[in-house]
Amino acid sequence: MKNQEAMRCLLCPKPRCSDACPVHTPVPECMRYYREDKLEEAGRVLFQNNPMTAVTSQVCDWKKFCYGHCVLNARNVPVRWYEIEQEISEAYLLNHHEKKPEQNGKNAAVIGAGPAGMTAAILLAQKGYAIDLYDDNDRPGGVLRYGIPPFRLDRKYSDAYERILKELGVVFHPNVKIGSEMTVSSLAENHDAVLVASGAVKPRALIIPGEDLPHVMHAIGWLKDPKPEDLGEHIIVIGGGNVAMDACRTAKRFGKDTWVYYRKTFANMPANPLEVEEAKNEGVQFSVFEAPVEVRDHSVIFRKCENVTDENGKVVTKILPDTDHEVPCDTLLVAAGETIDLSVFGDTLPELNEWHYLKTDDDGKTSLDKVWTAGDLRLGAKTVVEAAATAKKSAMAIDSALMGKKE
Repeated sequence: MKNQEAMRCLLCPKPRCSDACPVHTPVPECMRYYREDKLEEAGRVLFQNNPMTAVTSQVCDWKKFCYGHCVLNARNVPVRWYEIEQEISEAYLLNHHEKKPEQNGKNAAVIGAGPAGMTAAILLAQKGYAIDLYDDNDRPGGVLRYGIPPFRLDRKYSDAYERILKELGVVFHPNVKIGSEMTVSSLAENHDAVLVASGAVKPRALIIPGEDLPHVMHAIGWLKDPKPEDLGEHIIVIGGGNVAMDACRTAKRFGKDTWVYYRKTFANMPANPLEVEEAKNEGVQFSVFEAPVEVRDHSVIFRKCENVTDENGKVVTKILPDTDHEVPCDTLLVAAGETIDLSVFGDTLPELNEWHYLKTDDDGKTSLDKVWTAGDLRLGAKTVVEAAATAKKSAMAIDSALMGKKE
């Protein structure tokens, strides 16, 4: 029973689980409420700390964060807090209703209605800000609705967030492409603050011959509305991240012969290890140390790779010559990573750092007046919980700046 699991928690005064969590979930406080059957109070604490808690408790890499840092790992019996968090937060999200607060006279525009944008919109709206939420999709949710497959994340969560946004008075502007129809600068002229949380949605190219053939698709776009028609029987997914796992598991559910090819080894895969294991258990085949070098009409040419140590002692992946081999392929789904799309800023580009990402302070403030960023646009492609953490911090910074509060 989960209550028995809760009783194993030591309620540490300096909880490692909370410290390891990107949003610093107050685990001991919530555990106390849970033990006392005060689920409403526990849910309120979780939601106020992280509005995305019902989602992050499901899709988070908890081995990397709370579970992996539990003090009871010393005895090899860490507390499965993520299960308890899911029970509490799901019940709270699906049954809780917000009341529109008294307005404080300030307004803000939030660009992007994914996890980061919705987090910031909810937190600011709760404080009385009039929020305009813009997105290029027809409904809010971002990757929660248009990326992560329903077998991993039920759409009821996106629907619940959509309802809560309405209850808080957030005005949602669908199907708006910021950067062309309107700009960040024009929004800043009409709002007290602008938070840009448009994500990392620009797929990286393979830059190999044949990549423009019609049977080659970017997985992140395909996952918006995946269909089995015209896929053929032999599907290859390129990549080792969470998008690659979502794509291969979706294709396998369509009954296709599905393979994942990755240029490094399993230990190097950025995907949640649990998702990799799930894919294997579902029948997806993997081939590692393989780099695509050419796409043909009905096949892909791969070249073998290996890990070597360079002159600086760093392990790097080396492509081996004279190892080309041809693999049948009807559809190639490319999930080689995503990067940020700066077109959202139009002609007024904020200062960039040496890695060509946005240069911000610790709170996400850009070099542009009244403009903050959050989520993957600021971090590069990361996880839902990390996106929510930056959004929370930026929302607090906006509130402090506009209301004259001292940090």
